[in-house]
Amino acid sequence: MKRREFLVGSTAAAGALGLGGLSRASGAEELVIQPASFTLRDRPTTGMVSLSPDAPPPVLYGRQGEVMRLPVRNTLGDYTAMHWHGLRIPNGMDGVPYLTQMPIGPDEVFDYEFTPPDAGTYWYHPHCMTMEQMAHGLTGVMVIAEAEDPGFDSEQVVNLRDFRLDDDDQFLPAYTTRGAARAGTFGNVQTANWLEAPTYDHTAGSLVRLRVVNTDTTRIYRLHLEGADARIIAWDGHPVEDVVPMPSATEPLLVGPGQRVDFAIAMPSGEGQTVDLKAKLPGQPHRAMTRLRAAGASVARELRELRPLPQNPLAKPNLTNAELHEFVFGWTPEGGEPVNGFCGTLGYNFWSINRMPWPGDAAPGVGPLAVLKQGKSYVLRLRNESPNLHPIHLHGLAFLPLKSNLRNLPQLMTDTMLLLKDEVVEIALVADNPGDWAFHCHVIEHQKTGLTGFIRVV
Repeated sequence: MKRREFLVGSTAAAGALGLGGLSRASGAEELVIQPASFTLRDRPTTGMVSLSPDAPPPVLYGRQGEVMRLPVRNTLGDYTAMHWHGLRIPNGMDGVPYLTQMPIGPDEVFDYEFTPPDAGTYWYHPHCMTMEQMAHGLTGVMVIAEAEDPGFDSEQVVNLRDFRLDDDDQFLPAYTTRGAARAGTFGNVQTANWLEAPTYDHTAGSLVRLRVVNTDTTRIYRLHLEGADARIIAWDGHPVEDVVPMPSATEPLLVGPGQRVDFAIAMPSGEGQTVDLKAKLPGQPHRAMTRLRAAGASVARELRELRPLPQNPLAKPNLTNAELHEFVFGWTPEGGEPVNGFCGTLGYNFWSINRMPWPGDAAPGVGPLAVLKQGKSYVLRLRNESPNLHPIHLHGLAFLPLKSNLRNLPQLMTDTMLLLKDEVVEIALVADNPGDWAFHCHVIEHQKTGLTGFIRVV
């Protein structure tokens, strides 16, 4: 598919689905991890990784409470595995090599099958050879629809991510040593759905659900909307219960790698008027990451017509007798041996949890960071002892941020907590999903150089 054909297809699909031509229904058809080529900037970039040879990974669709069957075939020369970020599914389907499954070898298939209990916006990415495959494109959005239609006219999925290209539009190395030891290595081509500032048409005056997902390996986006009446309706998959202030140019919303935000938008009434999703990038003015354009005659709908999203079936923690566990995230004390390379290594060891770096996949004698009893409530104290920000992701469970020493935290159920410099955050959860659950920083360079571990629920 040529770039022009993709753009034309995107506009046509947006009119019907608002999904930029990336939608794909879930089912028994194989998802094939394969080499890809795509024009990210001016010339085709080869060496990409996708579920298509010439397009981004598709949006995968499921429905709350209905079985999803997702056989994943690996046609790469390296090992891989697929993690379904944010989904509270059985441990054996979580996609973490040597913790929940063996990696998927070349020409092998792993049959993932699960029933998502929660509606919302999620995503998928490899958890083996993670840095290389994600940096080269293998990150896609997963939408789990509510059992009942919430009443939008259309929706738009936006997959935000960087690519790191040279002057010939080919890949630079996925990371630098300096970046891995600090905030991470940033890309130089910022995209939405693999396109630079794409425009999608939606009916004038209609109600649009904008699903924004940060699938980047490093970048923390500072986002706001311009041009429409809008509100935040979900965070990291789960509906918000309280009013969350809308971000602005002066107070943007921080969305770290792995995090998602859903907006309800009332499109402008005039044809051709636009709504911009803008980001503030370091050293640059605010720029539009993507644009929604009003098309046709206005249908004159208003946000007040929308029903609140139904809450997901999440157990609320009981803080009365909740047991406390502490976790310190920081640099590796006194250096350390490089993380082993069963599922990819960067060759360094810079980071640690509780001052112990992760020794690598399948390393002998590695136990859990904590053992939680199924059904009990817990408070986890997360302490960032570094000057860098860390989006801390817990697989298989959802948690409630309670308090921070630096800011007021909205009461939003989540699976990824962005820790600021020197921040201490307490979160609460119910250990209601048994298994060994990965617990790591979603700046992939940090994860792959020591800042990872797992929590066991028994």
